[in-house]
Amino acid sequence: MDKPYVMGIAGSSGSGKTFFLKSFLDHFGPDQITLISQDDYYFPANTKTQEENRLYNFDVPSSIDREAFFNDIKDLFNGKTIYKQEYTFNNPSMKPKMLEIKPAPILIVEGLFIFHYQEINDLLNYRIFLDADEEIALQRRLKRDLIERGYDHDDVMYKWINHVVPSYNTYLLPYRESCDRVIVNNTDDPALINNATNLISTELKEILQFH
Repeated sequence: MDKPYVMGIAGSSGSGKTFFLKSFLDHFGPDQITLISQDDYYFPANTKTQEENRLYNFDVPSSIDREAFFNDIKDLFNGKTIYKQEYTFNNPSMKPKMLEIKPAPILIVEGLFIFHYQEINDLLNYRIFLDADEEIALQRRLKRDLIERGYDHDDVMYKWINHVVPSYNTYLLPYRESCDRVIVNNTDDPALINNATNLISTELKEILQFH
């Protein structure tokens, strides 16, 4: 198998990364594309008390098992299948699944620190940066964390002010201008993301001569 075409996708919290990825993946067959997510490489926080968990900063590079993340990316890059336990955002009601991730001609690497981690950034052929205005991103984050993940409102706001925004400014924003494509997603209209994924996927199929 030839080496894959590696795309890096990163963005601020609440920028629409999850929807972008779903829309993008829908343009390809499962044998054409594969995805590895930084979120599945958090060091376990279940050894901490509830109060320690509340204050723990997940939005710094040291919260990620960087070596394991890079090693699995390299294995996929070299044509190997990897097995990884899904991350469940410390939700005790969610049973983590064992993920089987197979190599493919397109390898998507997704996560907050993928441009900051030099060894990962060096592997990327194409970089996409998703962004949104801070107030819009915060409202999306509140909706997701309060409803979908059952977090406490004060905890979400504490983390947003003290963890999320400083981390974005330090570890992601400096790489914005060096990305191949920047998508500012300030609307809930799916057309903006769908149009972007249509365009990028068409370009990619031409580069890789997919039919």
